[in-house]
Amino acid sequence: MKGVLIEYDEENFRILREKRKRAKDLMQILDSFGLQGIVYGSVARGDVSSSSDIDIFIPQQVPSFRLELALDSFDIVEKRIVQATPNYAIKGEIVIDEQTTVSFPLVKMKERELEFYRFGGCIGYEQLLNDLRVPGVDKRLKLIIPNEKGHIEIPISELHPSVVAKTLGVSIDIVLERMRVLNRRKEVGRTGIYLCERIPITASFESVLREILSKNPAIRRRFED
Repeated sequence: MKGVLIEYDEENFRILREKRKRAKDLMQILDSFGLQGIVYGSVARGDVSSSSDIDIFIPQQVPSFRLELALDSFDIVEKRIVQATPNYAIKGEIVIDEQTTVSFPLVKMKERELEFYRFGGCIGYEQLLNDLRVPGVDKRLKLIIPNEKGHIEIPISELHPSVVAKTLGVSIDIVLERMRVLNRRKEVGRTGIYLCERIPITASFESVLREILSKNPAIRRRFED
């Protein structure tokens, strides 16, 4: 696959090391509590900037108190319950700082929803320790393929969806779906998410979710799927 080589300078690599160090520290703590997380997006691919977020996701359903216990040494900025669309998984998010968020599912994840993270690029704690970088597609719909100098980037519109799917280890369906969503976002601007409910720091995610489910049939349907 041909593409454009983006070479990193020392500043790029310094920022990447700092972002990954932050992710390692968090994931080490989570791992010690039996919570195997993944870091996804630019930190997994390597194409970071100073404004890049550190997004960690726990792919399995766990009681929220376990996660909050693991993060007890951090000052929690915000807690919220989010859902991208009425058909998408309901998640809890714990904001550690303006660039660091830990999220987890409040319902059983579907395979398509898990593929979202592989589409953007994701790695686990051991891969992070081994300084592995993986390919993924960014918000510009460019396939990022890491190499020693930086990365190669290719607009996925120039590739057959099956090539993108094989490179990322995902289904063609998720490639086509993400292309539709991100192209739509380019046309109309950021459309927001279906649900974003900020909750009190002292409240449990599960208790607030029960209240939301009692009032919103659309969200309740996804919970019961």
